[in-house]
Amino acid sequence: MAVKIFLDPGHGGSDPGAVNGNYQEKDFTLDIGLECRRVLLEEYEGVEVKMSRTKDTTVSLSARTHEANRWGADYYLSIHINAGGGRGFESYIYNGGVSNFTKVAQDRIHSVIAAGDGWPDRGQKRANFHVLRETRMPALLTENGFIDSSDLNQLKDPDFRKKLGRLHAEGIAKAFGLRKKSKPAPKPEPKGGAWVVQVGAFEDKKNAEERAKLIKEKTGLDSYIWLKK
Repeated sequence: MAVKIFLDPGHGGSDPGAVNGNYQEKDFTLDIGLECRRVLLEEYEGVEVKMSRTKDTTVSLSARTHEANRWGADYYLSIHINAGGGRGFESYIYNGGVSNFTKVAQDRIHSVIAAGDGWPDRGQKRANFHVLRETRMPALLTENGFIDSSDLNQLKDPDFRKKLGRLHAEGIAKAFGLRKKSKPAPKPEPKGGAWVVQVGAFEDKKNAEERAKLIKEKTGLDSYIWLKK
């Protein structure tokens, strides 16, 4: 049975989240979430993914958790960008009663992201956030850098946001022991016949003869001239 992962890119639509000039949290979190989904579905076996939003749409907190609960997700991952003048990456689980797997998954996902993002590790934390409290499955919220600090230099880079998406996917894969999809075996080279190397094509036969003579002189290899129509 496939593991059901619910990805929740924070904010969206009329709720921009944290803002710095023209940069908005909702855009960064969506890019990270979409790349996380792509990597999970294209590169790993035994996983299904649903997202709270796949576009710049407004989705309430209650709608997000209700959809994950209704779907029967095995894990809920909410993706955010921090603000407040700090730097680095941190993650949160609910500060009430949680399963042992909730703690194990946080440790595994956090360690993968923190090791790969190049930012200071602000640690594994707990909080009374709605998406952690109202979900019926293990849940994690990540805060990926600060939009109002030098972290923005990385967040502005689409390739870096893709890297964060991949790190989230790899963290989930580690938490659930997902297996990589096997790559198809390369097609065997055809047997029989001969491989031909063509080194020139000329309108004038004399030029072709001179090239064939040069090849013979330089390499000792025979060359052949034919008229291709």
